[in-house]
Amino acid sequence: MGIRKGDTYNMEILDKKLGKNASPEGGDISGLYQDDGYLFFRTDPVETAVYNDTIDFEIRIVEGPQATIKNIRIAGNDRTKEYVIRRELRTIPGEKFSRTDLVRSNREIAQLNYFNQEKINIQPIPNPEDGTVDINYTVEEKSSDQLELSAGWGGVIGLTGTLGVSFNNFSIRNIWKKSAWDPLPMGDGQKLSLRIQSNGKAFRSYNFSFTEPWFGGKKRNALSFSIYNTKYGQTYNPITGQYDPNYSNQSSITTTGVTVALAKQLKWPDDYFSLTTAVSFTRYNLNNYAIDPVNLPGFDNGYAHNVNMKLTLQRSSVDQPLFPRSGSNFLASVQFTPPYTMISDKIANSTNPYEWIEYHKWRFNGEWFIPLGKPGGAEKNKQFVIRTSVKLGFLGRYNQDLQVSPFERFQVGDAGLSNQFALLGYDIIAHRGYPVYSSSNPKINPDQQSTRQYFTIFNKYTMELRYPLSLNPSSTIYALGFFEAANGWYSMKDYNPFQLRRSVGIGMRFFLPMFGLLGFDYGIGLDRFTPNNALKDAARFTFMLGFEPE
Repeated sequence: MGIRKGDTYNMEILDKKLGKNASPEGGDISGLYQDDGYLFFRTDPVETAVYNDTIDFEIRIVEGPQATIKNIRIAGNDRTKEYVIRRELRTIPGEKFSRTDLVRSNREIAQLNYFNQEKINIQPIPNPEDGTVDINYTVEEKSSDQLELSAGWGGVIGLTGTLGVSFNNFSIRNIWKKSAWDPLPMGDGQKLSLRIQSNGKAFRSYNFSFTEPWFGGKKRNALSFSIYNTKYGQTYNPITGQYDPNYSNQSSITTTGVTVALAKQLKWPDDYFSLTTAVSFTRYNLNNYAIDPVNLPGFDNGYAHNVNMKLTLQRSSVDQPLFPRSGSNFLASVQFTPPYTMISDKIANSTNPYEWIEYHKWRFNGEWFIPLGKPGGAEKNKQFVIRTSVKLGFLGRYNQDLQVSPFERFQVGDAGLSNQFALLGYDIIAHRGYPVYSSSNPKINPDQQSTRQYFTIFNKYTMELRYPLSLNPSSTIYALGFFEAANGWYSMKDYNPFQLRRSVGIGMRFFLPMFGLLGFDYGIGLDRFTPNNALKDAARFTFMLGFEPE
């Protein structure tokens, strides 16, 4: 109970420890009993003596029988198939009742992101006559699909635009059933995404992905497949010194990639952990295109291939996806290619050492969500939340006679939207309040230099204070203030985790049906201040659409 002789009397603490007002965190006496099936358990604190300034209490306990789950009923799922919800539940007919399983089931339903998270209702119905309990789950469907559409005409550029759709509760097995198209075959929990983008002859991109979250139907093994093809064309003719869209036929880079991944939920150390194994192949085709004059001088024709495997260990315990109030996310990954130059002298002595790219890349991400104070607002569901995060990355090499791979590096700075379809597979690390930078020295203002190469090591630390303005499923909106510090380096010899560029600012996030995330930040780069700079010269407005950048 955590209450000792001599403590100041506090009825609120006593009720909390006894579990009179149940909380998801548990840790009270009622929760301990209910986790072992004692649904009919109750406590009665009785004052047995009052003298001077002292009160004696006697806690009278009635355990009752252990309750067994009898029936599970689900209502409100107009589009989602019942088995999609039922397979997420931790409450199983025939097993003992557990409050922890009830709370976990609520979290798993919320994580699907198919339902209004504020309207998920779980109601245990005790049956004292036979020592059983029925559990009724009520949900309210919301739209989880997203549409991205834009178009324009740019004179000599021609037609530009983007068409993207993401169906997050798709049903691939019903795709040939005419009756299922109302308007689309939905409800089996699969994810299908298609995106086409064009910028005239300068750029075009095709992306397709599909995920089956319960591959095989019996265990949470998510199988995903993605394929993409992009082409960048050089539209500036260096001979004439003019814009020429037809020049893209003479100078271009085409990238084709495919990835297959299998994510498996683990039971140890606990079932919040998952392990993902992914295999990827990417082919770069250069046609008179100087892809990286600094790290790849002279490599403007030919092919480069990136064959890699990625292992990711992740633990996620956040309570909901859109506005988490509690829990944490941790991710540790290693991505590696075969050590070609250590296996084959022919590859090691090739005139194109990057025909078969080799590297090993290590990542760690961690973030925590901590609620502050008690929930307020009309529905008692709004409260301040602190989010803290740390992100680290390292890119290494096998052969010390070669430089670290110019592929798969870390681009640090800006909003994380620029270079979204990176030529060389960069990890794009946003840093609000700063443009993309290439110097590790915070005293060097990135506004005064051009970026010609990217880092092989990076650190990033973030703290945000968030407050929800609306938790309605049709428009989840929250405001935030942030402090951020990050930097990148090119070798362990130069690495200094305390040598960071700092920024502060404010922002807003909007989650809208069909459009997903819409957000903006106004960041001030504290290390961009110079004696000749005003505040506006050190500030930067950044915008995000569709996803939260790293």
